[in-house]
Amino acid sequence: MRQHLRTVIVLLVAGGLLALFLRNTDLREVGAEMSRARLDLVVAALVVTGLTYVLRALRWQYLLVPIGRVRLSQALKATVIGFAASALLPARAGELLRPYLLARKEGLSATATFATVIVERLLDTITVVLLFTSYLLVFDTGVGGADAATFSQVKLGGAAAAAVCLLVLVVLFFLAGHPGTLDRLTRGLARLLPARLADRAGRLVRTFAEGLAIVRQPVRLLAAIGLSLPLWLSIALGIWLVTRAFSIEMPFTGSFLIVALLVVGVAVPTPGQVGGFQVAYKIAVTTFLGAPDDAATAAAIALWAISFVPVAIAGLILLAQEGVSLSRLGDLARTSNAEGAA
Repeated sequence: MRQHLRTVIVLLVAGGLLALFLRNTDLREVGAEMSRARLDLVVAALVVTGLTYVLRALRWQYLLVPIGRVRLSQALKATVIGFAASALLPARAGELLRPYLLARKEGLSATATFATVIVERLLDTITVVLLFTSYLLVFDTGVGGADAATFSQVKLGGAAAAAVCLLVLVVLFFLAGHPGTLDRLTRGLARLLPARLADRAGRLVRTFAEGLAIVRQPVRLLAAIGLSLPLWLSIALGIWLVTRAFSIEMPFTGSFLIVALLVVGVAVPTPGQVGGFQVAYKIAVTTFLGAPDDAATAAAIALWAISFVPVAIAGLILLAQEGVSLSRLGDLARTSNAEGAA
């Protein structure tokens, strides 16, 4: 019953966001904008988007070194399947499925592998905040139609995000580098739990800490951040190419602002980030870049399609090669969730 209620709520949220996205939109004009888009830039964006998954796999391979060496091909395969699962299934299933599949294939601990995904998300947030801050402090040459109050709120949000990232990084660095403190916290938790559950919790925390090993190695952590930069620059490049394909004037660094707002938009847990993605992009280019509504709508649809449809198709092809159906993929996602909880 709870699962059905959650599904209904998610669908209502996605529908509401799509209604907001399409409000006051002339669909015929949007179609005309689609027909006028520069195909060469759209194709270039598609190629760049494919490159981002290779860069993600390379970074993940590097993060996994402290717990075991993995093949790049397997890291890339799990990455594509994971992102396909997040595009096709609810509740960001791919975030759990991706480390689960790789751990099974390469003989790693699923919990420690999942911890590296947490580190990935932290690195992503740090990199996005760095790009966003660089736009605000260095590259901003005007904010289009945005008023000063709106832009001040955006700056405040960026500063808050930077502070939260720094705090989380400090906490993870402390816990990963002080196993004694982590053990004391685990023992304190164990006193509040039944013996069997306490034993599971202790093993879970210790294994999870193994996946955070890179956090207590400053040189390796800086190198991981360095690997995150070309990844997010390639994402920004894809956004810029699509935006320019629809004749929306924007310097390349303007994509840093759009990236930050898209990260907020895709945080809404709808399948394939439908609704939140489109609304965030449209707000970014109309409010801050002064883009026409119809062009912004068409570009948002195209960018979403490039970002999610190819990886979903590629993931399904890889699953077919493994003899796994979409329904089986959902079962695997639930299994990975259950094993992570255990």
